[in-house]
Amino acid sequence: MNQKKEKRYSLTRETFTRLMKNRLAMFGLFILCVLVITAIFADQIAPYSYDQMDLLNAYKAPCKGHIFGTDEFGRDIFSRVVYGSRISLKVGFIAVSIAVVAGGLLGAVAGYYGGWTDNLIMRAMDVIMSIPATLLAISIAAALGAGLTNLMIATGIASIPTYARIVRASVLGIKEQEFVEAARAVGTRDFTILCKHILPNCLAPIIVQATLGVAFAILTAAGLSFIGLGIEPPTPEWGAMLSNARSYIRDYSYMCLFPGLAIALTIFSLNVLGDGLRDALDPKLRQ
Repeated sequence: MNQKKEKRYSLTRETFTRLMKNRLAMFGLFILCVLVITAIFADQIAPYSYDQMDLLNAYKAPCKGHIFGTDEFGRDIFSRVVYGSRISLKVGFIAVSIAVVAGGLLGAVAGYYGGWTDNLIMRAMDVIMSIPATLLAISIAAALGAGLTNLMIATGIASIPTYARIVRASVLGIKEQEFVEAARAVGTRDFTILCKHILPNCLAPIIVQATLGVAFAILTAAGLSFIGLGIEPPTPEWGAMLSNARSYIRDYSYMCLFPGLAIALTIFSLNVLGDGLRDALDPKLRQ
């Protein structure tokens, strides 16, 4: 048991060491940490409330008092971008959690039992995957209505097939291993085998996909908010801020610039971190 724990610790340390050597991935991790800290301490960082209006200072260009300028209602754009990080990161992480749990369970059951169970689940996943994920999220959000909870549900459901297929592929390779056969031989229940022996060995591809999936979820949520199916005003969300500012893009381009940069920077950080994790966890690259 101690040797197993020591081996797992050594593997984790090796993975983290290899990740640290990837400068671009560490830069993405640094940006992500800054965004998370910003979301947590938004009340202390933002100089104004996100819904505080000052019509006398509407359409004010970036200046000392409003470093990102103000919108059509005189609201401080910097404060709204800071508070918007809470919404976007919350949507991203919760939507991915929904997809990982639901997709992981479906993929694990399909891969472990096989036969008609596998065919039934995976054919259902194929039907869902035949619909573009963004279009599916739009359809679900339109059916459920606008709102934060519905936005997370719609984004999460659209990503379920991806995780189901990844987990199924991993389970198919792991369930024939000797340690799984040994667990069956001593009478261990299927549920225990799945949760204790198989799924922990599927974490590497799930972690990589989840990192990239958060980026997709944030981008999808921004797109839904942009077309009016996401967060309802005055709650700040980067996609909704872009949608509201598009009418003023010619005369007040800064109103679109900063929310757009926030989205781009977040997606960039998650993508390079996901690529770095994929390289660090790839057993073929280990010496």
